[in-house]
Amino acid sequence: MNRNRREFLRDAAVAGAALTLGGRRLVGQQRKSVLVFTKSSGFEHQVVKRVNGQQSIMEAAVRELGNKNGFGVDTSKDGRVFNSREFLKYAAVIFFTTGDLTKEGTDKNPPMSPAGKEALLSAIHAGKIGFVGVHAASDTFHTEPDTPDNANRYIAHGEKSDPYIRMLGGEFITHGSNPRLQTADVIVNDPSFPGLSGVTSPVSFTEEWYSLKDFRDDLHVILTLDTKGMRGACYDRPPYPVAWTRMEGKGRVFFTALGDRPENWQSEFMLNLLAGGIRWAIRDVDASSEVNLKEAAPGYATIPPKETRN
Repeated sequence: MNRNRREFLRDAAVAGAALTLGGRRLVGQQRKSVLVFTKSSGFEHQVVKRVNGQQSIMEAAVRELGNKNGFGVDTSKDGRVFNSREFLKYAAVIFFTTGDLTKEGTDKNPPMSPAGKEALLSAIHAGKIGFVGVHAASDTFHTEPDTPDNANRYIAHGEKSDPYIRMLGGEFITHGSNPRLQTADVIVNDPSFPGLSGVTSPVSFTEEWYSLKDFRDDLHVILTLDTKGMRGACYDRPPYPVAWTRMEGKGRVFFTALGDRPENWQSEFMLNLLAGGIRWAIRDVDASSEVNLKEAAPGYATIPPKETRN
């Protein structure tokens, strides 16, 4: 083989190695993976339940997103994973969780230790791992004391909020009870966010809508909930964020409040948004991180009246 031929093959190999997946990641690089963590120390949602040992609705959906978008997916309900450095092999962790995860709680799976919680938060802050929170991730590690009457959830704690809540960017207060599910309009504040291309705002969506508070003032808001006409005291408030990104130190954090309903895990709108959030968190794509909370949701700090349960 002559020299020119060898150089041609060498250059072709180099060029092939430099090809990207969707224009973003080197083929020669190891495929990134995410850890889907679904321990329920509090209420266990239907979409994260494993029935007869089968993967849950959420786990199956995120695996399919991984297949489509080129990232690997592992799943766990065992909080001990954060007691070691094993979780640092992942590009991001995805939480659909409830309650104080340092307690065995409802699902009886092994809890996260306080040291494991600190290790996770420190890794996110250092930019070693990204974080994706889905729906009930905001119903996790409530600022104490989290009493049965939920009174403490109707107080804005600000910088005194639990460190996990500060990392996430907001905290669940409650959701409507009569009716629990409502169809409402979602305002798209950032139509350029990955996965939202071609989406026309507003989007009509049926969900168990979480009323949230203690929003960090550095949020880049992607979606807000139009509360006009919604039933329930917890929605007696101006529009507020239901999907956002923020930087926790060097770490990328994405949250979406969507995801309660099993049928929504087949929604193109929700799945495309989640895929975009995951890909952003693992640094496969970039997106605007411009702070827009006050512009997107001027009344974000409003805390609604306490919901009266029937």
